[in-house]
Amino acid sequence: MKTEILGVRFDDLSPQEMVHTAASLIEAGGFHYAVTPNPEFILAAEKNEAFRNALNQADLSMPDGIGVVYASRILGRPLKERVPGIDFADSLMAWMAQTGKRLFLLGSKPGIAEMAEVALRKRHPGLLVVGTHYGYFKEDEPVIAAIREAQADVVLVCLGAPKQELWMAQNGPVTGAKFMVGLGGALDVFAGVTQRAPEAWQKAGMEWCYRLIKDPKRINRMAKLPLVLVHAAGARLKGK
Repeated sequence: MKTEILGVRFDDLSPQEMVHTAASLIEAGGFHYAVTPNPEFILAAEKNEAFRNALNQADLSMPDGIGVVYASRILGRPLKERVPGIDFADSLMAWMAQTGKRLFLLGSKPGIAEMAEVALRKRHPGLLVVGTHYGYFKEDEPVIAAIREAQADVVLVCLGAPKQELWMAQNGPVTGAKFMVGLGGALDVFAGVTQRAPEAWQKAGMEWCYRLIKDPKRINRMAKLPLVLVHAAGARLKGK
């Protein structure tokens, strides 16, 4: 049973439950994909039906943003907690290293995925990274073929929203992969190109603020995020 927050559906699961569910989907076979909506996703999905559909058709949807959790509380449908996509992926890769599952890295600028591969192999000994591809491609078929030829079980799709969600929904089933997850700029973090907020900021739900301090140009994007809470309050007053 999914919980709907302003038109976007979420799984009300803990981080550990998310990883367990993903592992079960992978073992079950067939194709499945996961999304990591944050408040910015919710605002974009209100105006983009194709994006909203791709989010809501996902097998697993995790609230990657403290604003989503706050909105759920305002609406009277509180989600358990925030589930950062990058932490989910890290835990999933630990399980993959233990079970011999095959990983493909897709996204970012040329060379970044390869850097991420080196770092992830060190972090998770035994992890099988069977292929990489940069994210700035114009044709889908070569990428689909690369994933299929690598016989990947899991693909980290880091193309940015809404491209990554639309790409997974449209192309995922023909790649032969069992599971994909959209992770935005995660490869840059795994590669060490982008620094993530310190753990104390993460636990306080202030990772967005740390990113803003590091990159003030994000102010226009961040200024929109309180709108999610305003929309949630309005929906609550209307009884939706």
